Amino acid sequence: MIFLRCTSHHVCKLSYFTDNRRQDVEWEANRDLAKDLLGFLDTELKKNNKTWNVIKGIGVFQGPGSFTGLRIGLTVMNTIADALAIPIVGRVGEDWQQQAIDALSAGKNEKMILPHYGSDANITKPRK
Repeated sequence: MIFLRCTSHHVCKLSYFTDNRRQDVEWEANRDLAKDLLGFLDTELKKNNKTWNVIKGIGVFQGPGSFTGLRIGLTVMNTIADALAIPIVGRVGEDWQQQAIDALSAGKNEKMILPHYGSDANITKPRK
């Protein structure tokens, strides 16, 4: 299983479980999240002599967080889940990872995760 949290911070947090052990990795994404997230994931898999096919489920943090960080992270993880035909679940709150583990273990598959921004969208009106 793989878990990703990309929110309003410059740090993207990735946790993955292989061979019954958890490994946490943080990546200072800054403004390169969209450009480098897939490369970061691929590098982490290769460091551990793993391929994409080892991923059997994905849990993601839905928010709240920044519009851009959530949008990019969730889009990438939704795409990976779809391409690999594996389940994906999204959760919020302090214990989101445990909730996601429980949901995946119970056979849940939400198929597509949408962001939870924590409030209504603030859509500005055009100036002209």
